[in-house]
Amino acid sequence: MAQRYVVQVGDPVLRKVCTPVKNFDKKLADLLDDMRETVEAEEGAGLAAPQVGLDIRVAVINVDEGFYELVNPVIVYQKGEQNGPEGCLSVKGKQGDVARPYKVKVEYRDRLGRKHKLTAEGFFARAICHELDHLDGILYIDKATNVKDVKNSEEK
Repeated sequence: MAQRYVVQVGDPVLRKVCTPVKNFDKKLADLLDDMRETVEAEEGAGLAAPQVGLDIRVAVINVDEGFYELVNPVIVYQKGEQNGPEGCLSVKGKQGDVARPYKVKVEYRDRLGRKHKLTAEGFFARAICHELDHLDGILYIDKATNVKDVKNSEEK
């Protein structure tokens, strides 16, 4: 495993609509391992492949409910609404309020290509929506209101 560089806003890969994964191989497994190490090192709630420079439909989520690897994920159901603050590992030093569904159901594949479904609510649903937006070239700042500068915890 290796921590990967997280690209920042302005990099064109963050605005690409990602292509589906077709090969469930060691290269994908290595990417998922690296993404896990990266999101943990950065203390993030999630990370999408474009954030490490790859335009493929892969995301990892790291929340209280657990660690999830989502390959070719699709939101198949959403309900309710929540508004709350979001930040992004690719938009350092900023935070804004974003409206998201309160509950989502997602279909995805794991690293071996097996199909899965999951239901998420609250912050877990917010994290999924945020990461899946990345796979369509959308950043939270495109949807956010009240975007402001925030200090990095290391600067406090």
